[in-house]
Amino acid sequence: MNQNIIEEGKTLAVVSYLTIIGSVIAIIMNNEKKNEFTAFHNRQGLGLCLMYMIIAYFISQFDNMQISIAFWVGMGLLFFYGIINAVNGKMQTVPLVGPFFQRIFSSIGK
Repeated sequence: MNQNIIEEGKTLAVVSYLTIIGSVIAIIMNNEKKNEFTAFHNRQGLGLCLMYMIIAYFISQFDNMQISIAFWVGMGLLFFYGIINAVNGKMQTVPLVGPFFQRIFSSIGK
């Protein structure tokens, strides 16, 4: 992948990590261009957003601030890692769950 493709896709790659709405917008806007860099980060961002919503539902049942803060910090680090990789033009998966997201959402961007 050349540097031009990465530069074209950086903005949408970062947007894909900004809530579920950002992920959907980035996926829709990348449908015409089929930018490989953006599609990679779309899969990561969508997976993180969905994982956040599912786990947050169960975490909220505990009604315990220590569990909630640990969850927020952990998810915040994963989102931050993804955004930093998108800004720096890297295609590195998010630790632990990134390869799973790439496999599950493999049809996005193709």
